Amino acid sequence: MTQNSPTPEQAAVASTYEEALAELERLVAAMEAGQLPLEQLLENYRRGAELLTFCRARLEAVEQQVKVLEDGQLKPWTTAA
Repeated sequence: MTQNSPTPEQAAVASTYEEALAELERLVAAMEAGQLPLEQLLENYRRGAELLTFCRARLEAVEQQVKVLEDGQLKPWTTAA
């Protein structure tokens, strides 16, 4: 692990969904640029996987809240006609 890498405890925590998504987008852009050394590429991949797990968990939590608000049934998302 590089010195600038966050500890596993820090890496697993993101403040908000939006911050996690923004960091994930930055990591993907850096990886797609193809200019990272192999070690940094691997670190970015690991961090990206952690962020993706966090984002998915937040989305699932919101979906559960919507189910509660919709009286236990998740209704299809419709646009105003």
